[in-house]
Amino acid sequence: MRAREPDADGIVDRDGVKLHYEVFGTGSPTLLLLPAWNVVNARFWKAQVPYLARHFRVLTYDGPGNGRSSRPLDPAPYGYEAEGRSAVAVLDATGTDRAVLVSLSMGADWALWLAACHPERVLGSVFIGPSLALEAYGEPEPEGPAFDEPYVSTEGWAKYNRHYWLDHFEDFLEFFFAQCFPERHSTKQIEDGVGWGLESTPEVLIAMEEAPRPDEATVRGWCAASRCPVLVVHGDKDRISPLGSGRALAEATGGALVVIEGGGHIVLARDPVKVNLLVREFAGSLAARGRP
Repeated sequence: MRAREPDADGIVDRDGVKLHYEVFGTGSPTLLLLPAWNVVNARFWKAQVPYLARHFRVLTYDGPGNGRSSRPLDPAPYGYEAEGRSAVAVLDATGTDRAVLVSLSMGADWALWLAACHPERVLGSVFIGPSLALEAYGEPEPEGPAFDEPYVSTEGWAKYNRHYWLDHFEDFLEFFFAQCFPERHSTKQIEDGVGWGLESTPEVLIAMEEAPRPDEATVRGWCAASRCPVLVVHGDKDRISPLGSGRALAEATGGALVVIEGGGHIVLARDPVKVNLLVREFAGSLAARGRP
């Protein structure tokens, strides 16, 4: 059972990859809630859609590799430019000229690419826990053995390994989502994440791992080219993407930064009221032609 059923849905084919999208509400402006890592599908926005769709038109879609979209094993559809073009394809398929982008984690790559390469399609952008190739002011990122090397240890981030995924996929998912949710009483959110992860396969995650990611120079180039208003929301207990990444993004784009005290990587699931109100205020200010 869902708190809000879509008003419309469909499939768009982009270079042979089928992407399932849903449309909610009729307000203005339109919000495009972007996919993140393909370990989850569009249902990770389930705490945002019912509220935001009362005020705006809301689009979601399953990125390649999960949900009701295709699961290619070729890395190409998971590259940052391919993911950005997938977002454009969804905008086109839904008759959307411009939208406010809302992204989580790795989705920041596609949002920045879109704002820099198709600025006419982007009214503004909200980044939640952005995972980007930006200097994080000395804050260490998770470390483990090389992704392709046979694993010896099975502790901690050693599980972030091609061979471990193939051997112990569910165990990796349980570890990963526990890191995403350091907040107390997150059992339900962790269970949701593991369930969505099991709708995909380790082979799909490996394909995405092999896809190209932008380097810091590219990301900073996008930031410089982007002219839309930006809001960055970041938990100060984020174990996946350090808070310094969010600070660096806000600084590079001239955007605002809101820090969620005690928040982990997926604050939209653990503190949905605060996140929803921030998104509504930001998007509403754009609708009123004001700068947030």
